[in-house]
Amino acid sequence: MAEELILDTTLTKAEKYRQLLPQIDALTTGEPDLVANLANTAAALRQAFDFFWVGFYLVKNDELVLGPFQGPIACTRIRHGKGVCGSSWAQAQTLLVPDVEQFPGHIACSSESKSEIVVPILKDGQVVAVLDVDSDQLNDFDQDDQAALEQLMQQAARWF
Repeated sequence: MAEELILDTTLTKAEKYRQLLPQIDALTTGEPDLVANLANTAAALRQAFDFFWVGFYLVKNDELVLGPFQGPIACTRIRHGKGVCGSSWAQAQTLLVPDVEQFPGHIACSSESKSEIVVPILKDGQVVAVLDVDSDQLNDFDQDDQAALEQLMQQAARWF
């Protein structure tokens, strides 16, 4: 696949995901490099939806370490169970946060972040990384985001 996305801006969010996910799959299939696949996935999601921040945190020892991302600079390390990302890792489940100010222990990497979704990547039943997507709008994520991003992260598990 050429390194260009085909995106129809008139589609609904769910339809955009249905259009985008096969393109990400084509872009990453056959590419053995983890960083390349994570970087292109973050870029594709940000380009398609104009999210404020999209990136990955990788489990290394007892913390999440910043991986490839698109957006403003970010927190480099997050402890297990801390903030939205660390909580998603600890619970091994997606966390959809409509207002980050209401999330106990939220780690504010940027004061512009208003809502967030974090999706774990599981390999052999263990969280190996999380996808973190932030919006500068309140309540910007819904079940369409959750379903599509969980599907995408199930596919991403093969990169690890």
